[in-house]
Amino acid sequence: MNLRRYNIYFNTHTISGIIICAILYVIFFAGSFSFFKNEINAWQKNESDKGGTYRNLVFDHLLDSINQVKELKGRDIAFYMQHNGHASYVNIGASQDTIVANKAKLIAAQKTKGITKDSEAKGEKKKKRGRGRRGAEDSMYFSYDLATKKPSDYGDGYTMGEFLYRLHFLAPLNQIGINIGRPFGYTLAGLVSFIFLFALISGLMLHWDKIKSNFFVFRPGNKWKTVWTDMHTALGVIGFPYQFMYALTGIVLIVNSVLIIPFSKYLYDGKEDEVYAALGYNDNTKYTYLYEPLTTGFKMGNFLDKLEEKWPNSHMNRIFIKNYGDRSMHVVALYDANIDKNFAGSGRIVYRVADNKILFEKSAADNGTYLDYVKGFIYRLHLADFGGYPIKIIYFVLGIMGCFVIISGILIWLVARGKNNIPKRKRIFNFWAANVFMAACLTMFPVTAAAFIAVKLATKVDQPFVFHVYFYSWLALGIFYVIRRNIGKTNRETLLLGSILALAIPIVNGVKTGNWVWVSYRSGANDILLVDLLWLSIGIIGLLIFRKMLQSAKKENSSAKQVTSTEADSDIKKASPPKRTFALKNNSTTEV
Repeated sequence: MNLRRYNIYFNTHTISGIIICAILYVIFFAGSFSFFKNEINAWQKNESDKGGTYRNLVFDHLLDSINQVKELKGRDIAFYMQHNGHASYVNIGASQDTIVANKAKLIAAQKTKGITKDSEAKGEKKKKRGRGRRGAEDSMYFSYDLATKKPSDYGDGYTMGEFLYRLHFLAPLNQIGINIGRPFGYTLAGLVSFIFLFALISGLMLHWDKIKSNFFVFRPGNKWKTVWTDMHTALGVIGFPYQFMYALTGIVLIVNSVLIIPFSKYLYDGKEDEVYAALGYNDNTKYTYLYEPLTTGFKMGNFLDKLEEKWPNSHMNRIFIKNYGDRSMHVVALYDANIDKNFAGSGRIVYRVADNKILFEKSAADNGTYLDYVKGFIYRLHLADFGGYPIKIIYFVLGIMGCFVIISGILIWLVARGKNNIPKRKRIFNFWAANVFMAACLTMFPVTAAAFIAVKLATKVDQPFVFHVYFYSWLALGIFYVIRRNIGKTNRETLLLGSILALAIPIVNGVKTGNWVWVSYRSGANDILLVDLLWLSIGIIGLLIFRKMLQSAKKENSSAKQVTSTEADSDIKKASPPKRTFALKNNSTTEV
């Protein structure tokens, strides 16, 4: 490789990598744990899924229960099934019936007025609602477990699994109030994924000539700069396919909201909902509300039972009910094929209730379209929802390897720019940049472990609690290590603290719930068992690495002391005056 190309690849790789390193570390670290989102949720609630089952008539029970507290006539209702297969997010929109809508507005106004008066009397400020209300007082958004028939508000039922899942695409940043026309967190995550592609490709080209000769080179006994370089190169090359896949699928999944803007503007007259519907992400078809009550009897459970008989090797993805209770009522069901039958198959049926007529039907078992295969591969590869626990564990290990690659890259960058030929002001800036990056990244390990312990010990866990525990402790610990200005101690102490807290997680779970590791194993609670074993393994490996780091540090200190003492002896010899010999009267001599 000629020098010009080398410099281009080197500078592109270094600059792009150092710009996104801290945010990319957060994405990889949180994303690695989000593979076990359902398992973490079960662990936190101490309720093992164990493949929870339900009968479809539970949907009728749920609709009847909601109708008792909020009239459903004329509303659009959506069920978004979660990955565990027996829980769903339920979204109920405002009614198209003007009588129902006006009545709901009047009730909402009265409630708001009463709450405002009570708040003013108590000197409280009006609290903002989190994700779920979608800006409409007459709407509802909540989570519902179909197996246990337990509803929960999104904020009140918040879990560490949901938090880490949403953190890995920076969703919490959407709430900080930066208005760029798009959710700030999603846009930033997509931009980081895009820059990450440049870092990956340029890094591969940079090491291309030496991949064959240096692929298996790893020298843990050498000085730390050599260890970091070998780790960065070896782990980077091994994990390149995984990281490239994640950068590419992350761009498609996150930045699609940005890419859709020109399509919606020029091809769909600015109607983004129609674009999402065309891509199969949603069904926003509007049916004219007729103001005529539905006379045909309809049971959601019977409809879904017949659909499962028709599509036996598939599972529910989303259900949309349009104009509930009106003669214009339609039901749209979206199903996905079971992975062992069809990796990317998806089905869709549109059913008109009034005359019991199917307007459109596409089986999930049929050969998928080009769009089905593209979406299927992207989602499967990114979410790792195929292959069970072995695939999730492999993805987790590869994700943590990505974190090591990022950390080693920061340290290599610092050492390369900390030489004496670099101007002092630049060396100071480089050190502080690396110091902040390392503090922000490395403190995430003990903070995450501490948050798991906090949610297990707390009597009430909701979204504000998780946010406050995680972000405040992360901020405090990060500032402490930034002020301390010792990257070596930051590395060792965060590893030690995180490992100890990781080992404490299964113990805290056992003391709090009685679900010790052996108890979970005997009862078949594999999801709870997996989380305990995961943290137990992380803690043990962390302590082994910490021990190795201490041994290396002691070895380097002893070597440094020997070098210093040798240099000191040499300096003493150089500084001592030459010995002179004098003859005495009795013919003896003496040296001075």
